[in-house]
Amino acid sequence: MSIGRINRTKGIALAAITSTAVAAGVIFIQTGADADPKPTLDQAKKQVATLQHKAEEAGESANDLRGQISASAVRVKALQAGIAKQQAQVDAVKRQIGSLAVAGYQTSGMTTTAQLLLSTNPDQFLSQASTAQAFAGQQNSALRRFQQAQGKLGDLQASEQSELASLKAVQAQQDTLKKQIQTNLDAAEKVLDKLSDAERAKIQAENEKEAEDARDERPSRDEDRMDDSLPVPVNGRAGTAVQTAMAQLGDSYVWGADGPDSFDCSGLMMYAWGKAGVSLSHSSKAQASEGRRVSKSQLMPGDLVFYYSPISHVAMYIGNGRIVHASRPGKPVKTDPIDLMPYNTAVRPG
Repeated sequence: MSIGRINRTKGIALAAITSTAVAAGVIFIQTGADADPKPTLDQAKKQVATLQHKAEEAGESANDLRGQISASAVRVKALQAGIAKQQAQVDAVKRQIGSLAVAGYQTSGMTTTAQLLLSTNPDQFLSQASTAQAFAGQQNSALRRFQQAQGKLGDLQASEQSELASLKAVQAQQDTLKKQIQTNLDAAEKVLDKLSDAERAKIQAENEKEAEDARDERPSRDEDRMDDSLPVPVNGRAGTAVQTAMAQLGDSYVWGADGPDSFDCSGLMMYAWGKAGVSLSHSSKAQASEGRRVSKSQLMPGDLVFYYSPISHVAMYIGNGRIVHASRPGKPVKTDPIDLMPYNTAVRPG
């Protein structure tokens, strides 16, 4: 083999080896860059808390659509009832037109004179003939009623289709928000998966202790008197609402839940005030408009306190600068300082 050919062969082999090494290096570097570093325990807790809060935000946005969906469903039902009623009217007019048409057809082939000559009772015929013009008027009137009834039916059907389309769009929007809830909760689980078994066990033990401590704060369930262990004694409907909310301490957070054993933040407020005879929407944003606005300095037990901008969380003031709330996914119903989160506004239901 010539020296030139040997050198060409060596060059090709070297190039192949070099290309392979470079490619391997790129893969190694890329893999290293893509791999997320293992968080510390404190970092993991913060990341999980952030993701769980994002899940709650999406959940309250989805809750806010409940009212729209419910109202739209009511309108659809009313339109469908109206359509059924209007269809019955259309059918009734159609039957009347049919009867008039048959009656008209029976004498349409003869002149009035011929009908008079052939009549077995000329006097009766003359009496009937005098109403012939009125009969024709009945036909025209029936046709006009049919056109009007048919037009109204068409309008109702068009309105129903429009309302159904709107309902479908809002439901699709809510479904998207539900997916965001799950996406954030799944991301939180992935963060926890990066921790060691011992670290995950430590977080679980902390969560269990937090729930146990919250349950230990529950007031007496004696229905004959208002419990003295509440931060501030309170009576009346507000007292019932506070007592009810505090009785749920330690219960789990579940999006969309409104009791009796699990809640989201607005679901807990809805449940507690519902026991006091006050109806609230299942939405923190909506609840912010369902009471008299009160300043932070004038808060009384039972008042609803709202957080973040836009509003995405609600709690109940219980006195002494503290609140009770269904905090977020992964956490129990518990009490906290009022300034734990960015304060927005407050209202007094009832």
